[in-house]
Amino acid sequence: MRSLGLLALTVSLSELAFAFNSGHRDIYHGHSGHDLRKRNIRYDGQIEDSYDFVIVGGGTAGLAIAARLTEDSNTTVLVLEAGDTGDAVADRINTPVMAYYSGLPGTSYDWAYTTVTQPNAGGRNLPWPRGKVLGGSSAMNGMYHIRPSKLEVDAWSSLIGSDKWNWDSMFETMKESETFTPPSSDIQAEAGIQFVASSRGTNGPVHATYPGFTLPVVGNWTQTLGNIGVAVNDDAYNGDTYGAFIATSSINPSNWTRSYARSAYIDSLPLRANLAILPNATVTRIIFDSSNANNLTATGVEWAAYSGAAKQTVSVKKEVILAGGAVGSPHVLMLSGVGPKDVLQAAGVAVQVELPGVGQHLQDHISTAVTFKTTTDTAASLHAAGQNSPAFLSFINSATAYVNITDLLGDFASDFKTQIASQLSTSLVPSTDATVVKGYETIYNTTLNTFLTSPVGQVEILLALTNSGTDSNVLQIQAALQHPFSQGRVYITSNDPFAQPAIDPQYLSHTADTVILREGLKLARKIATTAPLSAVIGDEVTPGPSVSTDDDWDSWLAKNIGTEFHPSCSCAMLPLEQGGVVDENLKVYGLGNVRVADASVFPVSFAAHLQAPTYGLAEQAAKIIRATYNGVGWPSASRNSTSTSTSSSSSASPTQNRQEDNNGALSLSSSSALALAAAGFLGSLLL
Repeated sequence: MRSLGLLALTVSLSELAFAFNSGHRDIYHGHSGHDLRKRNIRYDGQIEDSYDFVIVGGGTAGLAIAARLTEDSNTTVLVLEAGDTGDAVADRINTPVMAYYSGLPGTSYDWAYTTVTQPNAGGRNLPWPRGKVLGGSSAMNGMYHIRPSKLEVDAWSSLIGSDKWNWDSMFETMKESETFTPPSSDIQAEAGIQFVASSRGTNGPVHATYPGFTLPVVGNWTQTLGNIGVAVNDDAYNGDTYGAFIATSSINPSNWTRSYARSAYIDSLPLRANLAILPNATVTRIIFDSSNANNLTATGVEWAAYSGAAKQTVSVKKEVILAGGAVGSPHVLMLSGVGPKDVLQAAGVAVQVELPGVGQHLQDHISTAVTFKTTTDTAASLHAAGQNSPAFLSFINSATAYVNITDLLGDFASDFKTQIASQLSTSLVPSTDATVVKGYETIYNTTLNTFLTSPVGQVEILLALTNSGTDSNVLQIQAALQHPFSQGRVYITSNDPFAQPAIDPQYLSHTADTVILREGLKLARKIATTAPLSAVIGDEVTPGPSVSTDDDWDSWLAKNIGTEFHPSCSCAMLPLEQGGVVDENLKVYGLGNVRVADASVFPVSFAAHLQAPTYGLAEQAAKIIRATYNGVGWPSASRNSTSTSTSSSSSASPTQNRQEDNNGALSLSSSSALALAAAGFLGSLLL
């Protein structure tokens, strides 16, 4: 990346002078026309008539792809985001702990989806919050930065038969997406943190580190898990992700703020004339040229500001890239006439391409918790007592463990596998299409034969110290199913683009999921009675001692499960004959120039939180696309050597020489600072 000196500043020094002389030390809250963090966002609603690429969804993947594609000056990109910018709730986004005490779920920044009635989960309609804001769910999630295992990623690669998605490739792109900062020695010692820096990225946009504050109880975690026989993992980011460890979080350690798709990939950019991000623009459909019925070409994207507003169209010169997530991407495809024929016809949508797998194979991590009284400080109790330093407010839950089937079932694991093998039933597939059924069987057998009896985690166990309920003197040990045998679907019931799609994850439709999660909850209870953690744990609050038998547990968990908010697989990267939606290049089958690039394309559920692999996917997607049009990217071309890079953009990480914190303070490299000092502006900068 060029040093950010006078020649590399796209925003003129006269504009900087205006901002500073007007008293705007905090650039983020300065004059809207001179707000450096907002310069690529079209607040006035004005966009061009056409772009090379139109990205549908300004979330975790969409913004990352936009930033990387516009490193090439001959490429124009428009991002259409249904949600608002998030500027009005910046403090709630940026302050990590607010995700637990005053987060965005339930607000206008949340899609506020709910599932259809789940008969095996107490007949409930479960909430499915998803981010409807620039940054998407990365602006409202719990900030766990955890990678999947080598075994899982290589299984994905083998299912599609491409090394573009094997562990070696994804390992590199996940590292490219992040800058890892080790904890301070005090935090490392108190929390019992172990890490291997060489497994982490050093120059990526997304910050990954540990909170600036911790508690002694966190330091008891890995020792306690080790005492019950769970492996303690000293390098959970190199492909062996199982066992107990203290996870990194997507936090910027320079100011203890959330590092998310917008702050990482967009706010750190200079003005790019080839990038436009339009908020409050809901995509209603993709428009196709149907002259080639076997390979439809997208010619435009239709969108509207709100339900009832006039629909507008922007032309597409090269491609449409769907990055709406596990709900949004299949939703847009189906509204555009691409999907299962029966679903489209029932919703009143003309069939453009019959693609039965769209919306199918949906998987999610279900979870619940055992709650205990505690005699030690928790983050919640300290927060209630008024702690509010930036370091303290960066504390979020990070003690975790991925426990395998032997940890859960011991010697019964082999018999359990045999039982599940005999329980494969196509009656559980929410489709009668033969290709979707075949894909269901493929995923089922991969989960059974590759994942189940491997060291990979079947349940994630988490220590939660940020209870947001009325009692702050409790802690929770949570359990979350990682490889469900139950698969569901997303589908439209109306041709109204503003009507929510139906979401049916078919929770607990396969009995194996109940058994595995039940054993995870039993393990949570066992952890609470094991030293050294047991020294600070009191009475069990929920479910309480009345839940003791397997039947008790099964009945209780069905009524109490929720979600870890990790939906995936609804536009699965599988062969077409297995109900796949995209090929190895993320191209939608039957469409000449439409790709999907988000967590919906994962064909299997990972034992991981999804933001890290989604960033890796986005980085890889950008490489594939850039290689197609500009000869840079996949497989080996370096971003640093591209001859088409814009003079005002970065061929390296946006954080290499220039960085803006989440409060708008501009931080500069030494050479950049000297250049500005010469211009007389250094004294005005908030460094």
